[in-house]
Amino acid sequence: MTATTEIQMVPVDAITVLNPRARNRRVFQELVTSIAHLGLKKPITVSRREGEPGYDLVCGQGRLEAFVALGQSEIPAIVIEASEEDCYVMSLVENLARRHPGSLELMREIGALKERGYNNAEIAVKIDFTPDYIAAICYLLEHGEERLLAAVERGVMPANIAMEIARAPDGDIQQALAEAYENKLLPGNQVLAIRRIILQRSQRRKKPYRGRGVPHTGKVTAASLIKSYEDKTQRQRVLVRKADLAQTRLTFIVNALRRLFADEEFLTTLRAEAMHTLPRPLAEHLELAEA
Repeated sequence: MTATTEIQMVPVDAITVLNPRARNRRVFQELVTSIAHLGLKKPITVSRREGEPGYDLVCGQGRLEAFVALGQSEIPAIVIEASEEDCYVMSLVENLARRHPGSLELMREIGALKERGYNNAEIAVKIDFTPDYIAAICYLLEHGEERLLAAVERGVMPANIAMEIARAPDGDIQQALAEAYENKLLPGNQVLAIRRIILQRSQRRKKPYRGRGVPHTGKVTAASLIKSYEDKTQRQRVLVRKADLAQTRLTFIVNALRRLFADEEFLTTLRAEAMHTLPRPLAEHLELAEA
């Protein structure tokens, strides 16, 4: 791809906008007024089509439309040599560079790059975002998660949290997770944990119910999700305490046996009773204690 340093006058009706985008009417009118009073400060960039007349726009849609609105037949332009694909991608990247990182328009243009065959890493390099952010936005776009995309745009949740919520098994759970996070009832690092709990519960419900009482079938709410997480956390704490107690008791037994095996009279008694071996796990613990 090459560019000429000379600025050329190009007919406005010979330019095709490959990646048209909507613009704010007030901002556009301000641009028209500025060009009318002060002239064009920066030429647009176009690429000459191969084998046919006309040009493809690389960047400068607003300036081009302002010239059309002012009734101008030509516009100053830098002409480069690039394929239509390159022009389209350069136009997308140019638009992305002007966007707020969380804007819906930026997210949709990330999706446009994805649709044209670019992977997450390639898109991240082109627009200077992390691959994880690109992956999360593409996931939300591919699954039609407009509500969660809007939440990312508003800044109420990061893209990775929105993706974890989108992966929840049904809409009620997604709504409850989003509500809990947006109301600051649920830290982001707990979203994945709660989603796993709900997924496990859903899998259990597919099996015949054998528990006591009536299985829960009510509507999932933010409060019920928090309660599920707290119950699961409490059960895990109980398991940890039981494991610590078992470890303490095992350490006591191993230390007691180690002292007994150091007593020659005890060993003589064992030999007299033909007790020459120990259970393997206990013997292994004794070996570790001696080491």
